[in-house]
Amino acid sequence: MNAHQWLELVIYLGALALITKPLGIYLGRVFDANGRTWLDPVVRPLEKLTYWIFRVDPKKEQGWKQYTFALLIFSLVSCLFTYVILRLQQYLPLNPQQFGALSQHLAFNTAVSFTTNTNWQSYGGENTMSYLSQMVALAIHNFFSAAVGIAVAAALVRGIARHTATTIGNFWVDLTRIIYYLLLPICLVFALFLVSQGMIQNFKPYTTATLIEPQTVSVQVTDANGTGITNSAGNPVMTNQVVSTQSIVQGPMASQMAIKMLGTNGGGYTNANAAHPFENPTPLSNFFQMLALLCIGSALTYHLGRETKNQRHGWTVWSAMFAMCLAGVMLCWWAEAKGNPIHQQLGVAVADGNMEGKEVRFGIFDSALFATVTTDASCGAVNSMHDSFTPLGGLVPMFNIQTGEVIFGGVGAGLYGILIFVILAVFIAGLMVGRTPEYLGKKIEAYDVKMVLLAFVILAFIILGFTAWASVSNWGTSSLANNGPHGLSEMLYAYSSCAGNNGSAFAGLNANTPWWDTTLGVDMLLGRFGMIVPLLALAGSLAKKKIVPASAGTFSVSGLTFAVLLVGTVILVGALTFLPALTLGPVVEHFLMLKGNLF
Repeated sequence: MNAHQWLELVIYLGALALITKPLGIYLGRVFDANGRTWLDPVVRPLEKLTYWIFRVDPKKEQGWKQYTFALLIFSLVSCLFTYVILRLQQYLPLNPQQFGALSQHLAFNTAVSFTTNTNWQSYGGENTMSYLSQMVALAIHNFFSAAVGIAVAAALVRGIARHTATTIGNFWVDLTRIIYYLLLPICLVFALFLVSQGMIQNFKPYTTATLIEPQTVSVQVTDANGTGITNSAGNPVMTNQVVSTQSIVQGPMASQMAIKMLGTNGGGYTNANAAHPFENPTPLSNFFQMLALLCIGSALTYHLGRETKNQRHGWTVWSAMFAMCLAGVMLCWWAEAKGNPIHQQLGVAVADGNMEGKEVRFGIFDSALFATVTTDASCGAVNSMHDSFTPLGGLVPMFNIQTGEVIFGGVGAGLYGILIFVILAVFIAGLMVGRTPEYLGKKIEAYDVKMVLLAFVILAFIILGFTAWASVSNWGTSSLANNGPHGLSEMLYAYSSCAGNNGSAFAGLNANTPWWDTTLGVDMLLGRFGMIVPLLALAGSLAKKKIVPASAGTFSVSGLTFAVLLVGTVILVGALTFLPALTLGPVVEHFLMLKGNLF
């Protein structure tokens, strides 16, 4: 923990704070169907043409039920579109490596994954996906799913800001404007920057290089579908394989990496994700990728304050997120810098910390910072392997996901996630003072609390329920690379990641099996839409309410007191829900590590 690392942390957090206001102001113009931007001369004709083609009246708004129905239909159609491409990949163009079709369960998992903004990968991208699949099936979904999340956040903020209203916007208008005015322009600039750093962007076939020293490696035998074969005891069947060549990936990478980070998608072009030197070539590209992860989520808090005409409230929510982000970075950084005492007994210097699973060019600090912010956001991008973190270091990204990734969070998802906790905090404050809870002049009633609790219960039920099922089933335990508490952490992280639409993983888990692909797919669907539907219902309810004038008993939602209450609510709810499972996983593993046991 040296001065250069502290300086980078200060610069990173400072840059995030500086871009929050200007980007937040711009977002407000994008969300306003009549808003003016500097892109209007170029983009406005395209926007109008899109409305004409799809017969959309931009002046006609929708109630929450219509908005939700449009969102669900769009997501279903785009999911089926991706599934078909992945199943027919071998017959489609732009496939120089002649990759075959994905299996039914893997195509289902992948289509659902990219539809829900999860980007969980049960496959190695460079060994599975054609260029067409990468660009059309996956990269387009990166734009669509990110835009859907931002649209939900915009609709919820409208519901909070409006009064005695029956509409919360128009989904098709929100979707169109977010893609045209926000995601496409910023991704174009970011992709060009990534190319300048050395990231590839081409359509060349993969390059084959001959190794100077061929190597013999032990690999698991697979069946015709690429599924690993195990023996009667459940152990993998291994065979020796001589490796004399190396395949160097090519393709349209920079364009996909831009939206991968800005849209908090996280799906890697390669299996190594942002640890791959093509996906993350330099320290500068690493810095800006981390900044891209949180910039839109951070700016949405400013938009919240501006739209509700209470900017102090927006900054209070931002401050609570900032405090939790800093705490997570510090804990993860400390744990990884302290290292593993068992390794130190074998001669590893304490100053080296835990470098297992990390790129030397990034080191411990950049790996810990990346791991924290990618799980603060609903992004699965990684520049190190979380499975190799120390138990407490791995607990931080897992807990970030389980709290709903509300620490700035994914694009849109972070804001509507933290607003759940805001309303819950207001409800708790109302109970403490014996008054009907109010939020920005609107009474929080039984229906509103039910919608908030429904979103909480769904998330907890699918994470803990699926983990419990997998932990007592052969299909679950047979895919683990580790036993004991670390094996439980691998399963718990997987279902947490998919329910939270994150996509990162403890990489020791082989998830490309029919049971894992299917259950994780269902996990992703419920985690995404089981949360969105109640929140849009909440938006419709809040929009109809009248604004009650503030009185002496009104609880302020601005300032230090509310920020502390909000942070406490996030931590308390997360602790009460997931602490027992975390205790059996990373917490137990930490104490056993101190006693000299590894898993």
